[in-house]
Amino acid sequence: MATGLENLKIYQMAKALELRIHTITEVFPFEEKYRSIDQLKRSSASVSNNIAESYYKNSLKEKIYILRNQVITENEETRSNILRCADKGFLDQNVAELISEDYMQLRKATYGYIKFLRDKFTKLDNSLNSSTH
Repeated sequence: MATGLENLKIYQMAKALELRIHTITEVFPFEEKYRSIDQLKRSSASVSNNIAESYYKNSLKEKIYILRNQVITENEETRSNILRCADKGFLDQNVAELISEDYMQLRKATYGYIKFLRDKFTKLDNSLNSSTH
């Protein structure tokens, strides 16, 4: 049975991208194991891990801080690294561009989720304030 986190669109997107990164790095040159491969696997995993961490935070401030300062930055790190790996010849340029586009979509969806959270907390706060007056 899926949890709330597992139903979250950005978490599903991040997890799928993490698995794609894991798969494509399997064909990278062996000497890149502790360079590009390790870096890509760690940053792509960090995206989904930080989404999970923010999901379980109680305060809006903490949630947004993690989403903006960890999820978005790790997302962009992974996206830029995948494009550089294509430039280095480790994978096809078209594949890298498709993955890069998916990371851009994840970034947009994350900003959308931040907006959703702000709206939700604002409505909740307004509801609580109006019921106390």
